[in-house]
Amino acid sequence: MKNIKLLGSEAACGTSSGNGSNFSNSRLVRLVNAGTTVRLVTLETSGNVTIGTFSLVGGEEAFLKKGKTDEIFAASAEVKGVGVGF
Repeated sequence: MKNIKLLGSEAACGTSSGNGSNFSNSRLVRLVNAGTTVRLVTLETSGNVTIGTFSLVGGEEAFLKKGKTDEIFAASAEVKGVGVGF
């Protein structure tokens, strides 16, 4: 098991551009896909410009480094995130 420092409470990701979260300006976010379907995760600037995307397999987790104000949204609210420490 990995040791992580929680910087907030886990919450469902927004599901569209402009509806993402910066997870309290965290620079590292733990994401987990609580569903069984592969879901697209998008990282965008606070101005809603896409930086990049990746697919998160059902039941899997990922740690995403980002800029403080960059925002994350996903194709489903089944993808949940929480800011964590390095």
